Amino acid sequence: MRGVLWLVLRKILKIAGILIILAVFIGAYFVWRAPVLKPKIYGVTFSPFQAQVFSLDPKRVYAAIFDDLGIRHVRIGAYWNSIEGERGTFDFSSVDWQVEEAEKRSAELVFVIGRKVPRWPECHIPAWALQLSAKEQDEALLKYDEVVINRYKNSPAIKIWQVENEPFLPFGECPNFSTESIDRELALVRLLDSRPVMVTDSGELSIWIRAARRSDIFGTTMYRRVFNRYLGEFEYPLPPWFFRLKRGFTELVVGKKPMVVIELQGEPWINKWIPYATLEEQYHSMDPEYFKETLEYASRSGFDTFYLWGVEWWYWLREEGHPEMWDIVKDKIKTTL
Repeated sequence: MRGVLWLVLRKILKIAGILIILAVFIGAYFVWRAPVLKPKIYGVTFSPFQAQVFSLDPKRVYAAIFDDLGIRHVRIGAYWNSIEGERGTFDFSSVDWQVEEAEKRSAELVFVIGRKVPRWPECHIPAWALQLSAKEQDEALLKYDEVVINRYKNSPAIKIWQVENEPFLPFGECPNFSTESIDRELALVRLLDSRPVMVTDSGELSIWIRAARRSDIFGTTMYRRVFNRYLGEFEYPLPPWFFRLKRGFTELVVGKKPMVVIELQGEPWINKWIPYATLEEQYHSMDPEYFKETLEYASRSGFDTFYLWGVEWWYWLREEGHPEMWDIVKDKIKTTL
């Protein structure tokens, strides 16, 4: 009996060994196959509320993104709690000027809708909607999405609709919402407008397949130094080819489609609000030299389009007499024109 078990175990180990070797060769093939691309687009994510965290005038920051940095690709969001603070009453003042200023400059926008939109606390749900059942909240969200899409779908500035922000990553102060809810949002956007739809996912913590399968354009994040309440500050030990490998496997499953880095870390990730930290604390996580290193790292990841995260912080630093982060991006933009 022991002899039979040993033979079975040997067979299992042999098969496992073959599968591991096969996986290594497949992985190596996709790492080799994925091109090292010269960046062709640098954009930013902009949040007027993040600008206010730094006591900045959001309109001045937004104008400087276009007129000083020279950026022509910006991701903005429609924050549900700001737009529909009272049920059925809509205030688009915080979004209208962002779209209008982009139109004036022939800029291109990625427009994020849904309950989970960039910047903490991630989910921006009005207080009245938090009192609803999950089903009722889903219905209210779809009605809100429809109003937003119909208001802005005729804008030539909007090139991509992004539905939710990393919807499959459990992060932030968010209620549980179902895959079915996300799919209904995606179906609504495609019913109302023909522009491509983006779905995003975490570069380090998620399997991309669920998001990539649902998207016309897939967006990943790329963070290197982060803070975790259990581990403290740490740096992911991931080489650039990790992203090339991950992209290759994802394309193997879902087919080839456009993929971009929708959030490339360009600001500190620390255990407090950035304005309340000393410059030394901020720079310990992200300083100009590490930022340049991160940009070089990203250029070897197999992607050629990067939306940088942290423009409000760079502007604030510049106002405080530290223009280095701002100037690094300004120089990079010149190389893509």
